[in-house]
Amino acid sequence: MEEQPPESTEPMDAAARTEKRHNEDRVLDSGALRALAHPLRVRIYDILSQYGPQTASSLAERLGESSGSTSYHLRALAKHDLIREAEDRGTGRERWWERPIGGVSFASPAAMATPAGRAATQVVMNEFLRNRNDQLLDFVNRGIGGEDEMWQEGTLVSTATARLNPEQAKTLALKIMALIDEAVDNHRNQTGENVRPVTIRADLFPLPGLGD
Repeated sequence: MEEQPPESTEPMDAAARTEKRHNEDRVLDSGALRALAHPLRVRIYDILSQYGPQTASSLAERLGESSGSTSYHLRALAKHDLIREAEDRGTGRERWWERPIGGVSFASPAAMATPAGRAATQVVMNEFLRNRNDQLLDFVNRGIGGEDEMWQEGTLVSTATARLNPEQAKTLALKIMALIDEAVDNHRNQTGENVRPVTIRADLFPLPGLGD
């Protein structure tokens, strides 16, 4: 029998652990992307991601919709396991819904291979980024107006440019993701005075050439 080399006992660095972890993220299939490809459903999905479990009524109040409308869209999302009913909450009259813990990728190779899949992906990404950009601008405007002063030193709105090759960009992305994962894992369910949901975003992408 051929002897196998011993497994390495060296611990993986943070970037390697992060890559392994996110290789297990759920890649949404075409059906799930099409179910999510509706502006109101993207907003519902995002609220559940950022604020935790909600009911059709609480979502309706936040979104300015009827509870019948939000209930319909919740069921459509649940059909594709994008959300689920929160088992430890609710009564027979009111159901609570939550987004399962875990990473999700909208970049589905199978979906991108079809016109319908590409269209659905574009709707989801456009709405998701529009919602997050609106939140950023709202925070900046409130900060200019003097609100949230206690948070100013704990926020970061910054851009920078570096000249990288693809491998260097991947290494940097994994290091950033490792920091974000650590914060999420340590404080996902934290409660207490002055604790609020904090959105964490990281944008890293190549710029087009000057002639493009």
